[in-house]
Amino acid sequence: MIRRQRHILDFTISSLLRQKGKNGGLLLVYGVIVFVVASILLFTHALRREAELLLRDAPEIVVQRTLAGRHHPVPIAWMERVGEINGVTSLRPRLWGYHYDPLIRANFTLLVPAENQPPAGSVDIGAGVSKIRGAHPGDIMVFPGHDGVARSFAVREVLSGDSQLLTGDLVLLSENDYRDFSGLPSGQATDLAVTVRNPKELGTIAEKITRIYPDSRPIQRSEILRTYDAAFSWRSGLLLVIFSAAALAFAIFAWDKATGLSADQRREIGILKAIGWETSDVMLMKCWEGSVISLTAFLAGVILAYLHVFLGSASLFAPVLKGWSTLYPSFRLTPYLDFGEIVVLFLLTVVPYTVATIVPSWRAAVTDPDQVMR
Repeated sequence: MIRRQRHILDFTISSLLRQKGKNGGLLLVYGVIVFVVASILLFTHALRREAELLLRDAPEIVVQRTLAGRHHPVPIAWMERVGEINGVTSLRPRLWGYHYDPLIRANFTLLVPAENQPPAGSVDIGAGVSKIRGAHPGDIMVFPGHDGVARSFAVREVLSGDSQLLTGDLVLLSENDYRDFSGLPSGQATDLAVTVRNPKELGTIAEKITRIYPDSRPIQRSEILRTYDAAFSWRSGLLLVIFSAAALAFAIFAWDKATGLSADQRREIGILKAIGWETSDVMLMKCWEGSVISLTAFLAGVILAYLHVFLGSASLFAPVLKGWSTLYPSFRLTPYLDFGEIVVLFLLTVVPYTVATIVPSWRAAVTDPDQVMR
């Protein structure tokens, strides 16, 4: 049986090589389709997993204040009553915000770290900020404050490149410098970070905070993860919809190629039947033919997509799927494969094409050889 399969496969490959141009073009287009779809799926899932890992240490509840539906600074006096809620173990105010730099037309993220704050008049900057502004330790950076008056800061250090996904557009400064720069009064904070003893009580504690302060908006860490997941799903879906026209054109082309046998192919089947091939042998040959083309395109597309996403930083789709501002931090995602979606992609690309090659071949194989050759 193994010898029979090997001989049929050898004949199938030699038959494919006799039509190098036609099969090569089909293989190229087929592989590009698989490459694009696999790249989008791999990159989206890698970003989701990266978000999960990064948000694992995020505050369990972030308490914001809304005014007319917009984010508004939180009074620090809220900490007293929120801290009295049973189940809250710790509570701290956070100071952060955004600054638009008109020189490079990009947004920086300003943050006051909870520990190891830079000295007054100094900042720590991310690798993206350092690169785009050409700033290095010891240099002076100037930013216009909320009142239009420029403030100058000395760069203390550039944050480690190992955390560029978090720190690429980050500017760390002291609390006094942040309040002077942003104009935020001393009795207010951007939001409050709440730590809870029992994770099962997150919903109950968030509801209590809302009852105490009706204009507050407690945001749980799980809600942030769901937001990232929805955003990445929407953006990947948008790319797939844009790409669907090309995929549909390929599907029509592949179906026409697979279901329509040429006169030469029909004559070849007739000759094989005339010299002793059985219908099962012809069907097996056509099954191998579809499998060779579809599997080669599938494996090539998936491997190239893996290299493109995890070694090439998904340069073709990153600007759309990241959705960040001008400062795109360059980082390498941790390789992650969702085998469930790879299997689905296999079933949607390999199986239909292979099956489509068998049906017309069966019709020709069951016909009288003399009639087929005529």
